[in-house]
Amino acid sequence: MREKILITSALPYANGPLHFGHIAGAYLPGDCYARFERLMGNEVLYICGSDEHGVAITLSAEMAGRTPQQHVDHFHAILQDFFKKLEFSFDHYSRTTWPGHVETSHQFFRDLLARGYIEKKATNQLYSEKDNRFLADRYVVGTCPKCGFTEARGDECQRCGASYEATDLKNPRSKVTNAPLVLKATEHWFLRFDLFKEKLLRWLGSKKHWKPNVLHFAKSYIEDLQPRAITRDSDWGVPVPLPEAKGKVLYVWFEAPIGYISATRDWAEKIGDKEAWKRFWCDPATKLVNFIGKDNIPFHAIFFPAQEMGQNEPYKLVDELPANEFLNLEGRQFSKSEGWTIDLNRFFTHFTADQIRYALAANAPETQDSEFTWRDFQSRCNADLVGKYGNLANRLLVFIHQHCGGKVPAPHELDASDRAFLDKIQALAGQIEEAYSHFHLRKASQLVMELASTGNGYFDAKKPWALVKDPSSRLALETALHCLFECLKVLALTSLPIIPKAADELWKLIGYKTELSEQNWREVLLHTPVPGTALPSPHPLFKKAEDSVIEEEIAHLETLKSAKQMQKPQTEEQKMPSSEITYEEFSKMQLKVGKILSAEPVPKSKKLLRLTIDLGSEQRTIVSGIALDFPDPQLLIGKKILVVANLKSAKLMGVESHGMLLVAHVDQGEGKEAIELIEFSEAEPGARVS
Repeated sequence: MREKILITSALPYANGPLHFGHIAGAYLPGDCYARFERLMGNEVLYICGSDEHGVAITLSAEMAGRTPQQHVDHFHAILQDFFKKLEFSFDHYSRTTWPGHVETSHQFFRDLLARGYIEKKATNQLYSEKDNRFLADRYVVGTCPKCGFTEARGDECQRCGASYEATDLKNPRSKVTNAPLVLKATEHWFLRFDLFKEKLLRWLGSKKHWKPNVLHFAKSYIEDLQPRAITRDSDWGVPVPLPEAKGKVLYVWFEAPIGYISATRDWAEKIGDKEAWKRFWCDPATKLVNFIGKDNIPFHAIFFPAQEMGQNEPYKLVDELPANEFLNLEGRQFSKSEGWTIDLNRFFTHFTADQIRYALAANAPETQDSEFTWRDFQSRCNADLVGKYGNLANRLLVFIHQHCGGKVPAPHELDASDRAFLDKIQALAGQIEEAYSHFHLRKASQLVMELASTGNGYFDAKKPWALVKDPSSRLALETALHCLFECLKVLALTSLPIIPKAADELWKLIGYKTELSEQNWREVLLHTPVPGTALPSPHPLFKKAEDSVIEEEIAHLETLKSAKQMQKPQTEEQKMPSSEITYEEFSKMQLKVGKILSAEPVPKSKKLLRLTIDLGSEQRTIVSGIALDFPDPQLLIGKKILVVANLKSAKLMGVESHGMLLVAHVDQGEGKEAIELIEFSEAEPGARVS
């Protein structure tokens, strides 16, 4: 029976671009599952959208010189483009600034209020008189009430680990402007989560198949449930639908999950059937799956289900909550402010969506944190995609064109090894189906590669290059080749959720003219490749990740990190500014005038130049990533530039670099930038810059 499945991935915050750590947690698993369930013939609706409210956006918009709406428009477009590059198959990607979201959020508030789940309270909150605004915890610093640390965060002291309310800080001040904060009375509306304890515990008791850590966390959290403020003072967000609530909006954590429902309403309007959303959200037979990262567990396992329980409309509660752990980068957390990240525009100039989708799936952080490393990425691209999957397809299809007229061979009598091979293919297909259906993406990717390896092993055992030389073995040869076509067919089918573009290419290469994504899983497994079908000319499905490119990416990562360490931290538009540094901290950096004596490209690198620098008392070798801006490096010779002389040395592409060249980054619009040298005319090499 066809099942109705509603799938959501956590709404990404429209305050900055995503990175691969985000993709590995909530988005790639959701997309792979949606693609799989479509192949299974189920009615799938995959919904997502940009989360566009909150104080972080207003502050970042001010820093960027934009209105909040302009700010979210900017990042909404960036998010959509990123998902498109990664071949995501959302049925609809919405946003929380569309009018229908306001209407849906208001309905949630009114139902909860009418049913006695919301109460109004007067509270004291931290207020900046200089900035004329209340500040959320994340934008407050002060003296820890426990240990006296003067730079403690608004909710937790990073020195002693104490947790507290921001109002408990001594000498609180704004993290943004350093302005002192005062306590000011304000009225807010609170959701009585404590009234939902028993309902939530009974409901969670039916979710025994969830991950143990998710269930344990949720049940423990419920024990201490207290009323929680759902409004805040702001002029950016969903306004509270009460006449006495002027200048107050719904807290973003409260209204953002409602975005799943409003996004589905948006989808319904787009398809011309305004009531279509109810077929999913108001039907108890719908299977609802929320893909999230582990930091979103309380909002999806407790808060939003409680909000739904308090509605007059019988909304569907989540059935499956695959909460994944975190993906780190080369042993550390992704951090754009620290330069520890991957430039996505740069990434897609070298690599494909299928390569990163497979690498992230094969290393999915399902039960514990995992990490992305460039060497592991290279290994998975070359050993798995090229060496196993691509190798099987290419060697078989080239052989067919050379010895079988470029047509699918006919099967004849099967021997024991043929039957065992076909049985193994079907068994692996069943295991892959099981893995996808239970959200085990890592296992599914491993089984797909086991299928490719099984095909390569059978090819080697059958030795078609030897059989083709013996006319009496022609029937055995054709039978073996047909069995290998069966393997390629199943390989294309089972890999489609993870590497959709390559899988569909393979589908076409083995003679099918349909779209693989529109096929039915079980029908494909039962269908046999038709003998005599003419095949297109084969071509490689994947390119190798070359050593030179990988080394360049590793060097680039280290360069970014070193640059950030030597600067006052400058955040991207979507981040808050970091704290000021003291003169003593700044004085540790030795800035000197250096004269470029020679400049030459670093072998196998498109972006690095090896510079010999005269620092007066010595000569240094400095490797700098400026080659693309100076295609004729000889024009650099003789220029007197600014150098960080006491930067720890680092090896970049095999060249030891002793220092750093400082340049200015010039915004050229449309996400492009160039660099400009900081030059001196009178100062001599070795002169100190202060």
